[in-house]
Amino acid sequence: MTEIQIAPNLPQWMKDHVDRYLSSGGNDGHMYKITLPNMPELTVPSLLLITKGRKSGQKFLFPLFYGRSDDKGAGKGYFVIASKGGAPEHPGWYRNLMANPDVEIQVGTAKMKARARVASGEERAKLWKEGVAFWPPYADYQVKAGSREIPVVVLDPVA
Repeated sequence: MTEIQIAPNLPQWMKDHVDRYLSSGGNDGHMYKITLPNMPELTVPSLLLITKGRKSGQKFLFPLFYGRSDDKGAGKGYFVIASKGGAPEHPGWYRNLMANPDVEIQVGTAKMKARARVASGEERAKLWKEGVAFWPPYADYQVKAGSREIPVVVLDPVA
């Protein structure tokens, strides 16, 4: 089995967050507290996403803020925002799951397999609004990203 690696080039605060999440089995780190300039402290839910590298085949782990999605009454799933801080290109994890949408996630102490899909239309608009509500900087990231529409990715758990 391929060993999972923390994604390369993550900032130190994200590496520390992943270490805390993993070492506690998800009991610590699931709810991430952060204070941003000119804003009150935020508590944001985070999950760990494991994708398969589109070129290397290596499994990579990414910590991401998430929201809950209701897949048309078929059960609860999750959604993440592929913002890359408003960079002009999509993040590597997004490009990986476009090549292979079968992923693994850890949400708190729960580990599961999921299938990723990109939300569009009304669903995307609804989830984007919810994403901006739990992480207001997403709105600034979209402005910074210019013509790149930041994808909203739904992670539907699979058996």
